[in-house]
Amino acid sequence: VQVAESGGGLVQVGGSLRLTCAASGSIFSIDNMRWYRQAPGMQRELVAALTGRGDTYYLGSVKGRFTISRDSTQNTVYLQMNSLKPEDTAVYYCNIGAVTDYRVPYEYDYWGQGTQVTVSS
Repeated sequence: VQVAESGGGLVQVGGSLRLTCAASGSIFSIDNMRWYRQAPGMQRELVAALTGRGDTYYLGSVKGRFTISRDSTQNTVYLQMNSLKPEDTAVYYCNIGAVTDYRVPYEYDYWGQGTQVTVSS
């Protein structure tokens, strides 16, 4: 299973970016899809999550500004980021929980390599 993020870049304060995470390979199903971020010198933190049932979680500091969504037909998850702030600057990582064999209903974690988001003031 391969996970690839895209859509990062340099944006000014108040701007928007849309991150895309595409999963490919031998995937039977994907339930949980998550976006994490890691700023320099900081621990990786969970930014947003979306379950297969449609339940969502958002880090407090991004609520109302970020929206996680998915296209199940394409095994793709998005993170729409609006009203960006300098403190949103980080490498953003996609994490998915995928079942690769219908006979083994166990969800394995897969990570992308990350995409840099830089918000300039």
